[in-house]
Amino acid sequence: MKQAMNLPSLMEFFASRWRGEVPLPVLFWRDMLVVGSLINLTASFATLMLIAQGASPSAALLVHFAPLPYNLFLYAAVWRLPQHTSRVKWIGTIWFLAVVFF
Repeated sequence: MKQAMNLPSLMEFFASRWRGEVPLPVLFWRDMLVVGSLINLTASFATLMLIAQGASPSAALLVHFAPLPYNLFLYAAVWRLPQHTSRVKWIGTIWFLAVVFF
């Protein structure tokens, strides 16, 4: 049975990405575009559910923007990688703007 991620391994997850120890394909394609997008879609769906249930607009906005710190972290981590390309920077920028505004 797989155990839940503990605090030291969670901190290592973030630290390894910030230090550039994770390969670009893993950080960009898996972490940012796939996992990050799924987290944002889930938050957007939860926001729509809250609105449909008559929740306050502030609660809906809070849920909608909850993934923003993680998105910003991933975006910055991709830019910090020495092997990033201009194509990766542009796609990352478009992704970040899309998840913030849509």
